[in-house]
Amino acid sequence: MKFKEKYIQISMVIITVVMTILRFLLNEKGRTNPDSIRYMRFAHNLPYIDNTTTPLGYPASIKFFTFFGPDEFWSSKLVAVLSYLFIIFFAWKKKFFFKESIVVSALFSFVSIFSYTMSEPLILPFVMVFLYISMQIINGKLEKGRAIFYLSLILIALYNIRYSSLFIIGGAGLYGIVFWKKKFSSVFIISAIIGGIFVILYKFLFIDYFNENYVKGALVIGLHPTSKLLVELFQGLCTTFNPFIHIANPGGGIINYGIYGIGFLNIFLIIYLFVKYKLSESEFFYVFVSTVSVICSYFVQYFYSVNAIDYRLMAPFSLPIWLIYFRKLFHIFDIKVYAIGFLSIMSGILFTWLSKGNYLENRKEMKQFLQSEKLDKVPLLFYLENIEEFELEKIQVAELISTVNPNIALTSKPKDTLRKTTLTRYKVLQKLR
Repeated sequence: MKFKEKYIQISMVIITVVMTILRFLLNEKGRTNPDSIRYMRFAHNLPYIDNTTTPLGYPASIKFFTFFGPDEFWSSKLVAVLSYLFIIFFAWKKKFFFKESIVVSALFSFVSIFSYTMSEPLILPFVMVFLYISMQIINGKLEKGRAIFYLSLILIALYNIRYSSLFIIGGAGLYGIVFWKKKFSSVFIISAIIGGIFVILYKFLFIDYFNENYVKGALVIGLHPTSKLLVELFQGLCTTFNPFIHIANPGGGIINYGIYGIGFLNIFLIIYLFVKYKLSESEFFYVFVSTVSVICSYFVQYFYSVNAIDYRLMAPFSLPIWLIYFRKLFHIFDIKVYAIGFLSIMSGILFTWLSKGNYLENRKEMKQFLQSEKLDKVPLLFYLENIEEFELEKIQVAELISTVNPNIALTSKPKDTLRKTTLTRYKVLQKLR
């Protein structure tokens, strides 16, 4: 390794960790969202099963670190930073997309993911292991029973972190079916079948046991019109593959043309490089599974309520494409490619500073409020008129509360507001700066 390149890599890793920490400290609520409330409450209440909306993997990982002292919020941040460090260490140890992993993880979109209290940070290192195992199988270094065992194990692990990993299981199985003449195709087919059997057992033995109406209530045919979904797909992919800015202005405006435009041009560049510089067999597999997963993510919206496609939801599926993309760029431009990572970090610093808040100050105020009301260690409810279409300003208060007392749930029943343990935005802001 070149002496100069080694120090570039070390500095980029350090800067990425620092930027990840600053990303949530300079946020008014520590990079949490409504789903974060459920994750931290789930972790807090384990081994009691709080809900089946999310798999056990991420809440369990948060719970594990709480045994060493940190609360659920800080444990979630520890999980995220360690997930990033694992990716870098694994890539270095296995000599597997090492340079590419450093640059991809430094992209502002991935920094934002690693700073979130969400399951995406945890699933990314498992995606890396999945890619590595798949490469070993395709290259003939992992065969027969051992190959099926390791691939099945990682597919099951992925599903236990995010339900959308079902698309990866399906993509791997479909690859084996489409290319069934290849020597290793049976490994992908059998492993996908084993993963599928686990999904079915998980549904009947876990989801139905704790919430028998979950699947029935979650499925709604014709949920969104195609005209809306296609626009969201275009916008989501353009922000996902924009190496500098991954968040469009919700209010619209000319700046969004630039954000979507850069992403759109980058997608074309990715396609061009993948066509011009022939993909290896394992790289083709990565692109195949990622493409199938994106397509499935689009069509599932017709009958299952999920957030609009964006950089966060696409992270497990875009990671393989980013890695291959930067491999091609390193092949062409060598060490100069690191400049993309540094430029992305710089744009992240600018964006974070312009929208900066002060999580530690807000947490301090909220903690004092909850302690003064003796609500810091008891189960809480937070009232919203409409849970499905909550207002951002109102839910932000609940998100901040959850970072201090994770045992909080949302309610839309007016009678619940009569309880002392039910908070509203108005009640909190009466006594809080």
